[in-house]
Amino acid sequence: MVRGALFRQKGKMLMVAFTVALGASLATAMLNVMLDVGDKVNQELKTYGANINVLPRGASLLDDLYGVSDGEGVSDKYLAESELVNIKTIFWAFNIVDFTPYLNVRARIIPPTGSAGEARLVGTWFSRHLEIPTGEELDTGMRRLKSWWDVRGRWIGDDDVNAVMAGEEAARVYGLDLGDTVLLETAAGRTELTVEGIFSAGGSEDGEFYLPLATAQALAGRPGLVSRVEVSALTTPDNELSRRAAQDPKSLSIKEWETWYCTAYVSAICYQIDEVIQDSVSKPVRQVAESEGAILEKTQLLMLLITILSLAGSALGISNLVTASVMERSAEIGLLKAVGAYDVPISALVLAEIIITGIAGGAAGYFAGLGFAQIIGHSVFGSAIDIKPLVIPVVAVLVFLVTMAGSIPSIRLLLSLRPAEVLHGR
Repeated sequence: MVRGALFRQKGKMLMVAFTVALGASLATAMLNVMLDVGDKVNQELKTYGANINVLPRGASLLDDLYGVSDGEGVSDKYLAESELVNIKTIFWAFNIVDFTPYLNVRARIIPPTGSAGEARLVGTWFSRHLEIPTGEELDTGMRRLKSWWDVRGRWIGDDDVNAVMAGEEAARVYGLDLGDTVLLETAAGRTELTVEGIFSAGGSEDGEFYLPLATAQALAGRPGLVSRVEVSALTTPDNELSRRAAQDPKSLSIKEWETWYCTAYVSAICYQIDEVIQDSVSKPVRQVAESEGAILEKTQLLMLLITILSLAGSALGISNLVTASVMERSAEIGLLKAVGAYDVPISALVLAEIIITGIAGGAAGYFAGLGFAQIIGHSVFGSAIDIKPLVIPVVAVLVFLVTMAGSIPSIRLLLSLRPAEVLHGR
């Protein structure tokens, strides 16, 4: 009887299967993207700057107590450049995307035209190839960390010891253009540098000069030292545990501490960086870290809403199609009741037809959803979406629930049919 009903109503059963497949495909695509979107969103946001600052302990204390930022000439605390490679040896080393050091120097600048003045110099890595003690290799530096800067001229390299990049505001103040030579003087020495690039960063950096770290260290008389380090890391959004740990890791129980340490919270990564760099204090850039978490939560909520709405639409479509099918078969159902069939086996007969159709549609929808997920991944994030095995049972349960929910109106109609009225054509 089930086989006969399925083949007699091929059109309607195919429409039911298509409706289920549509809902299942959207649910599969959204759930796979939602479960994989965290790293993808974080990776996209990493192109807009660092989310962790590493400072010397003394400089961090002055900043906390008096608001005296690094480079103001108050603190003589520095970090060792040789220890920076240790950042890629922490537990969450693979989550460290980029990092670069800075050395702030005050110097007297004498431009080719105009009056001399005091300039803020920043030494950094522009493009540095590192060999990690673990055997890995890493390319990092300013060009990767500040990729959104608008540069006129060219990015200089770490080997361009006679070159400098000027911020847009600094170039305007001292009347500099590409190719100009400036004289920089400090207590430790003096040097002439050529302006090879003028950049616009949209912040305080526009009033500074950027030069290779080795040149800045020579001008400052601080060989092998840096003022601070910016780190770009993939992190997990904060929750109550991570906020408690950020205030005092010692307040956690052993189990909580292990969970926190082995989760990529920004506070856990900061803690691990402090473990491998002597006398350092790592601080999350809260505006960036919190924005990442908020964007991620809103993105996941949007995908969850799309999934719910698509399944609700599928349930409504199934309800209309199955109800129409029951109405067309009202004479058959009335005859079954007239010869002694009870409501339960008749309902089971109709449900069996719907479930078989739903299984076929759900299977087709799952594989179609995998394709949709990859299309979303490549078009939005430029990379493939990892297929999550967890989605299979979740989609199976959702398809079953949606199919049952869509069948409720038709079952209610079936139960209300009176054999005498139906067989008399009323």
